[in-house]
Amino acid sequence: MLKEKKSTITPDILDEMITDYHWMVNAIKEMRAEMVVGAKTSQYGIEATLPKAIGGVGDPIMQEAIRRSRNIKRIAEYEEKLLEVQRLAERVTDDREVQVLNWMLDGKSKNWISKKMGISHTHIKNIKENIIKQMVK
Repeated sequence: MLKEKKSTITPDILDEMITDYHWMVNAIKEMRAEMVVGAKTSQYGIEATLPKAIGGVGDPIMQEAIRRSRNIKRIAEYEEKLLEVQRLAERVTDDREVQVLNWMLDGKSKNWISKKMGISHTHIKNIKENIIKQMVK
């Protein structure tokens, strides 16, 4: 039988995941767009006849493959965090808290949210703490 992976998310980690959510979404978009495989420029003249290093540190194709491989792993890590936040966000039910959470996930600051909602920055901070408590339960 497969054991279900039990994640232990602390309030601090969840707070960081909510704060980072917006830039992780944008980073995934950019890294995926960069993953499109393009043709490399051919060498002409004397450079085309010289021996090429294969698989070594000086091989630019290998270095590009390694870089892309790291990006694939990074994308997977970001997607895992995003999915966890989305899963936990379903626990938030109060309309005001849902709206604050959605704006935070969109990358809005607490000051911006407080101005739009017409309440104090401290109240937004308290709402965020309540959201995190609900999500961690």
